[in-house]
Amino acid sequence: MRISFSVARRRSHKRLFREVKGSYGGRKNLLRLVKETVVRNRVFAYRDRRNRKREFRALWIVRIKAAAEMRGLSYSRFIYGLTLVDIKLNRKILSEMAIHSPEVFDEVTSLVREGLKKAGHAV
Repeated sequence: MRISFSVARRRSHKRLFREVKGSYGGRKNLLRLVKETVVRNRVFAYRDRRNRKREFRALWIVRIKAAAEMRGLSYSRFIYGLTLVDIKLNRKILSEMAIHSPEVFDEVTSLVREGLKKAGHAV
């Protein structure tokens, strides 16, 4: 008995074509190019999921640096002061705090200053 894979094959091809919808030229309608495009897209997606985390951390650091320097502290002193006074806030929260509730960020900065003074560092 002859076995036909037509339904399954058509389904897998349609899945691939759906994934590259919106691509330019043969990348959207030639099977060999579609397969290459799908592989390439998945590689970029995997890589950029990691890069996104890197970019957001850099953004948060820039925001914290700007807010700390407006209050007369360098970024490194600010982070070191946080560890001295045992404040465990991550950079995302500190960044949001600096933007949306500067009065709370001012309080944190004053605690950091006190911690730096106690540890004998010039502020």
